[in-house]
Amino acid sequence: MSDALAAFRWRDAIDIALVAIVVYRILVMFRGTRAVQMLGGLACLVAGSLFARRLELYSTQWILDNFWSFWVIALVVLFQPELRRALARIGESRLLPSLGTSRAERAHVIDELVDAVESLTARRIGALMVMERSAGLRQYAELGVALDALVSADLLVTVFLPYSPLHDGAVFIHGNRIVAAGCFLPLSRNLQIARSLGTRHRAALGITEETDAIAVSVSEETGRVTIAMGGHIETVRDLSALRSRLGDLIGAPSTAASGGLMSGMRRLISRAPDSAA
Repeated sequence: MSDALAAFRWRDAIDIALVAIVVYRILVMFRGTRAVQMLGGLACLVAGSLFARRLELYSTQWILDNFWSFWVIALVVLFQPELRRALARIGESRLLPSLGTSRAERAHVIDELVDAVESLTARRIGALMVMERSAGLRQYAELGVALDALVSADLLVTVFLPYSPLHDGAVFIHGNRIVAAGCFLPLSRNLQIARSLGTRHRAALGITEETDAIAVSVSEETGRVTIAMGGHIETVRDLSALRSRLGDLIGAPSTAASGGLMSGMRRLISRAPDSAA
């Protein structure tokens, strides 16, 4: 025992810590997905291989040994979604926020989005708005209808009106522009999602599991507003909380007071001609 401790180097401690971190991250990434069940299946194959070798079951051992000779390819095929998600997150750059070109523009986008959510919740109209960050969403945006328009509350509300042909899909926001609407998103693979969550919320979770995007969804049944990010979903209490949370996530200045003031001023300006008449 003393010889082993004497041979233990500080590099060994770093090596053990790195391996522990990697194993922990893999377990966290696989938690609540079908990958856990597939890992259980692989464990059964390992046990079967040892059992066949112990009892000298040559045919069974030959089949399992040939399977393990291609284990790298098998792992890539089985865990393709999880590996793709892990590599995408490793390659993400969070040094600079990608939403908008300035803090003022990001604050304006938040104000317009919150105004749209206010109108949608009042009418009980469902909606799903995805804000792109460092990971590109072009492969998903190409499945929808290209718009390339400045973000505005009126346009967002119009897109999600029930009679609009684009109301069933999601809207993608890149910077201060709406790049596409009517987009279809991958549904979440998380098996621990509550059954009360509908397709819209599962799609919001799915896109945030694949990328670092932020998804804001409005329930047409309850009017509840949720924010999805990193494969997790949270319910916001009110519009002020929504504005503050979005500001924290995309690096915009706190606009809880100024945003509400500007929103009120816009409503007053829009009503001015009617009062004058």
